[in-house]
Amino acid sequence: MSALERRLPRISPPRPAPSPGGVLGPAYRTLSVGIISVVFLIAFEATAVGTAMPVAARELDGIGLYAFGFSAYFTTSLFGMVLSGQWADRQGPLRPLTVGIGAFAAGLVCSGTAQVMGVFVVGRAVQGFGGGLVIVALYVVVSRAYEERLRPAIMAAFAASWVVPSIVGPLASGTVTEHLGWRWVFLGIPVLVVVPLCVALPAIRRTASGPVGGEPVAFDRRRIRLAFGISLGAGLLQYAAQDLEWWSLVPGAVGAALLVPAVLGLLPRGTYRARRGLPSVVLLRGVAAGSFIAAESFVPLMLVTQRGLSPTMAGFSLALGGVTWAGGSWVQSKGRMAPYRERLMVAGMVMVALAIATAPAVLIAAVPVWTVALSWAVGCLGMGLVIGSTSVLLLKLSAPREAGANSAALQISDALANVVLLAAGGAAFAALGGGAVGAGHEVAAGGGAAHPAAFLVVFLPMACVALVGAWVSTRVDGEKAAVPA
Repeated sequence: MSALERRLPRISPPRPAPSPGGVLGPAYRTLSVGIISVVFLIAFEATAVGTAMPVAARELDGIGLYAFGFSAYFTTSLFGMVLSGQWADRQGPLRPLTVGIGAFAAGLVCSGTAQVMGVFVVGRAVQGFGGGLVIVALYVVVSRAYEERLRPAIMAAFAASWVVPSIVGPLASGTVTEHLGWRWVFLGIPVLVVVPLCVALPAIRRTASGPVGGEPVAFDRRRIRLAFGISLGAGLLQYAAQDLEWWSLVPGAVGAALLVPAVLGLLPRGTYRARRGLPSVVLLRGVAAGSFIAAESFVPLMLVTQRGLSPTMAGFSLALGGVTWAGGSWVQSKGRMAPYRERLMVAGMVMVALAIATAPAVLIAAVPVWTVALSWAVGCLGMGLVIGSTSVLLLKLSAPREAGANSAALQISDALANVVLLAAGGAAFAALGGGAVGAGHEVAAGGGAAHPAAFLVVFLPMACVALVGAWVSTRVDGEKAAVPA
């Protein structure tokens, strides 16, 4: 717990009454179905949009900003996460969740109607702000409404809700992109907002709404300023990395000056020293998510431009990963696996590193493209073990009154690592001629392909980062921490 978090008021929240059954038992069924519907929406967007992104970027002549199209989402989500943690602790998770879903849908509409890549990126930024509000609010709902014994199961259910979108999303998105156009992928998804609004919000109002202990908690204005600083700093760094001109050192330096103190103020003390317990849990989340997402963002582009796959098949090559991710999350949720959680996380990070390192083998024409699907399935299995475990450990190591702040810290680490590693990967990709894939407009034709080295400098460093995560996994044991969370 950071010094800033120690200043927050200490108010004990109501404990959920023990009840028989699991997360789909009578006491939790409506709430569980509702919040899983919200995760389903986010999952469907992520899988569908990722498939359409190469086509959108080429049509808008924005391949040079390809990585920015992904990282803009994570950049603004940083601010949304901190704001959501403060808002949920003050007034309950219902309002940030409602506003977040609305912003999420508005961002999709903005991107879907964009005529230039700049407006497209702005839409992704609005969408990211909404996503940041939503994800932290959901963690607060889990902390308040579910008994500790049920939390691994609801986290596994979150992972399982990615299975159908992972299979259907790329196929549906690719088909729509090829026959109707990429814009309908973005404009069609907001319709799904109706399901979470109708199911989740009434259930949350009944079980987890209102401030902790019935009294509002004051907004920590310094924390909000730090959140704005971290978002602005991350955005400037991303801009500097994409521009690759000498004068871009100026926004890069300003971004670093804003980012470093904000990160130190928002994450638990000792995070970047991999201090045992909560700091290492938060660090591991960033290392795992950042390395994996930075690599995955370039998989469809690599398959489309280097191997000539259609957008549908390029996206569908990642579909099996949704099943294995859910499987990994299910394994970590089993009570008998709790004593071996640390070993599971180490194994998971090794799987992620192997998947990232082997994926670019398809740059060799003799290697079958299905090897990407196989390697990514292994990586997703590892991610299911790691991501589910970090979520469970965070709530275990957090006092109930700190659930919002610590959940925000976990998600900040996740999103910040995505931004930084996507910026680094995007800069390296552009420096080695990655922008050459913008020539022409038929992505499926494979014309104007970048040099294979442009992809190698993305994947191989990310595999090394994932291996660092395997070491961090050995330090998450809160029982060995010198200072309790």
